[in-house]
Amino acid sequence: MTSVLLEAVRQRLAESGAEPTPARVAAALRAQGRLLGDAEVLGAAEELRCELVGTGPLEPLLADPAVTDVLVSAPDRVWVDRGGGLRLTDVSFPDAAAVRRLAQRLAAVAGRRLDDARPWVDARLPDGTRMHAVLPPVAVGSTCLSLRVVRPRAFSLDELTAAGTVPPGGDRLFRALIEARVSYLISGGTGCGKTTLLSTLLGLVGEHERIVLAEDSAELRPDHPHVVRLESRPANQEGAGLVTLRDLVRQALRMRPDRLVVGEVRGSEVTDLLAALNTGHDGGCGTVHANTAADVPARLEALGTAAGLDRAALHSQLAAALSVVVHLVRGRDGRRRVAELHVLERDAAGLVVTVPALRWSAAHFVRERGWERLRSLIGGAR
Repeated sequence: MTSVLLEAVRQRLAESGAEPTPARVAAALRAQGRLLGDAEVLGAAEELRCELVGTGPLEPLLADPAVTDVLVSAPDRVWVDRGGGLRLTDVSFPDAAAVRRLAQRLAAVAGRRLDDARPWVDARLPDGTRMHAVLPPVAVGSTCLSLRVVRPRAFSLDELTAAGTVPPGGDRLFRALIEARVSYLISGGTGCGKTTLLSTLLGLVGEHERIVLAEDSAELRPDHPHVVRLESRPANQEGAGLVTLRDLVRQALRMRPDRLVVGEVRGSEVTDLLAALNTGHDGGCGTVHANTAADVPARLEALGTAAGLDRAALHSQLAAALSVVVHLVRGRDGRRRVAELHVLERDAAGLVVTVPALRWSAAHFVRERGWERLRSLIGGAR
């Protein structure tokens, strides 16, 4: 079946708004003067269904439970990550126009606009998949499409230990950290597993506690019976309706949270989060992008300064609000692991710094000079 014929059938179905069932595909083919066998009709129906209501050639990749990311940089350059780093696949699109059509249709499904006037979009699809797309000419040569798959359930600590993300014995430490209601941040680079680990740790929170999540994109999936999820919203085409992460943090404080969680601290909401954790909301947590655990105070300082909080005030609130930083890395082999845990302390100048407490090794966490401080925070766990 030629691409010209498929395009004619695609156009006919799109104009009618009909679902591409085998019967409708057969009728559309007959309207083009073609009679095909059952196998050909079924093949055409599946191909058109994937493009019109699915994710086209990407559907088999996204259906793979091991896949975490699918990246399209050109019609014949489709990359996939199954937890071991990016690998080029043999999946391809017919042409650049097909990639653009898919990106625009996915954006429309998410209720977002993607066209020449607004050539990029960051959205969440109905199934939770995070999508980002950039159209040419901003993206040179071809539409760039990035899809991050959100697992329908969180990993257990045992699964993370088996995968090598947490070293043997680390599960006991994390359980103690949660039970002691220590406030913490999970830091790391893009794709290192911050959201995955946070979802797992939130699943350890007691069933009687109420977790309120504030996220830019609803990605956290904690295995917990009492979770309230809040998601930010961009302004509409008229510039109205904007709901920021800072708005969500403020609303979350009025919802009687036992655990306040900010999916990713990336802007002015840092001031509200630190203020909340200083007013009796212990056990709060979130994630933040940082190169190392030692860089977290500087990262929060930069965010707080941009929000109008002076340096001294920021460090005073930080010292009282947060106690632990859990830092993850992604190795050259693509594997994610908890590289280190730091505790927060003030230096001689009164500024907050991090002190290494535990360091990852294949056999167990290795204790560093901040271990006794961490041990006191979590109730003397061994």
